[in-house]
Amino acid sequence: MSKQNSMKNKKKIIETIEDQWKYEIAEQLGLNDKIEELGWGGLTAKETGRIGGLITVRKKQLKKQKEMEG
Repeated sequence: MSKQNSMKNKKKIIETIEDQWKYEIAEQLGLNDKIEELGWGGLTAKETGRIGGLITVRKKQLKKQKEMEG
């Protein structure tokens, strides 16, 4: 694999707000190095559950905010 291809593969593809939150939360929890080294599959169930739980909290907050605005 060329150096250019490996650099492309390391770029984060963020397609949805949930994807964006996933990366933000992982960073807040100090998991970036682990994810870079092992990939998302290298996280423990506890770590992925924590990320998922915090995404759910953000979704609820966003829904509540939209209901209050509209």
